[in-house]
Amino acid sequence: MGEVRPELHGCFGELTLNLEPTGTGLRKFVVNGTMDAGARAVARPHRAARILIVDDESHIRSMMGATLERQGYDVQLASSGHEAMDIMEGSTFDLVLTDIVMQDGNGIALLERIRGREPHLPVVMVTAIHDISVAIDSMRRGAYDYLLKPFEREHLVGTVLRALDHRQAMEESQNYKQSLEQVVQARTDMLRQAMAELEHSYDVTLEALGDALDLKDSETEGHSKRVTAYTIALARAMGIKPSEIKVIARGAFLHDIGKMAIPDHILRKPGPLTPEEQEIMREHCSRGYHILRKIPFLSDASEIVFSHQEHFDGTGYPNGLAGTEIPIGARIFAVADTLDAITSDRPYRRARSFDAAREEILRCSGTQFDPAVVEIFLKIPNELWHELRSEITGQHKRFSTFDMATADMHKRIR
Repeated sequence: MGEVRPELHGCFGELTLNLEPTGTGLRKFVVNGTMDAGARAVARPHRAARILIVDDESHIRSMMGATLERQGYDVQLASSGHEAMDIMEGSTFDLVLTDIVMQDGNGIALLERIRGREPHLPVVMVTAIHDISVAIDSMRRGAYDYLLKPFEREHLVGTVLRALDHRQAMEESQNYKQSLEQVVQARTDMLRQAMAELEHSYDVTLEALGDALDLKDSETEGHSKRVTAYTIALARAMGIKPSEIKVIARGAFLHDIGKMAIPDHILRKPGPLTPEEQEIMREHCSRGYHILRKIPFLSDASEIVFSHQEHFDGTGYPNGLAGTEIPIGARIFAVADTLDAITSDRPYRRARSFDAAREEILRCSGTQFDPAVVEIFLKIPNELWHELRSEITGQHKRFSTFDMATADMHKRIR
């Protein structure tokens, strides 16, 4: 089939209809040409827009301004790049048409200033220079289009329509992007809130487990909460990350959870344990570990439960770990646990002072305890430990140690 090029005339201007081959052997219609101003205005009604025209030739400025005002645009004129920038200081525009060659500066410099200030504002270059390199350079510098003088009014209107359509499309794209970002942020916030609520419910469940353990081992009532509070305070003083402190706090609170599996006649025995009973009692570390490691959000905390009876010099149990082989949370807990044990009443002795606890912990630095943890512990005044103990075992019965894991305690550590 030969090429068909029927010409169409009338209110839609002069159009050319071509039939071009495609890769499938079929034909497609391609329409070339431009609509006249009236046709474009009817076909695609434009929104009112503000246009700045910059040209040092007054008759060109006036012609362009009058043409666009008849199309319903709000037009402002400038005779130079400097005047244009002054006008733009106090006004906003949807489109700028600027001559390239002017007596006072040039349009390329104005284009660069506009792009630096308003990168999404379309700029159309208007010039009498029929040199493709000038057009290419303008486009590389960010111009939207290139209009050659002399031009028909219809060509001017068509170029303006395309530029404004481009700006509107860019604005819609930007609005869509912002809207999408807001939706994503809102859903992210909702998910984060849901996770926080779920985590809180976990911690409430843990506190219930701790209360159940206190009922089973009445000698250490309140011990889990106190030792957790002490552990959190020490971890904060050592600069541990908040996310890690949460894990450490859970491990500290549940350190004795394995005692739930120890027979009552051993757990509550008033006198000394036999060697066989001591071996059974020592199983609470591994029993607690195996209980917790199956729970995903407690798997990391279970490592602290497993190693909370290890000693820094390797003489502890159940695995004889030494030094940094012991998780940092367990090393911190060991000091906090001894602090509470010494300062709490037991059936076989009365509670001793915090100063006495300091002396004992210092004496065992390097053997039972990590010297680095002991060093930080000794810098914390006794007033903090008294305050924490009072909050947990005194008037504040509903005090939650897990809330402390996210609270700011630095002000309390002088």
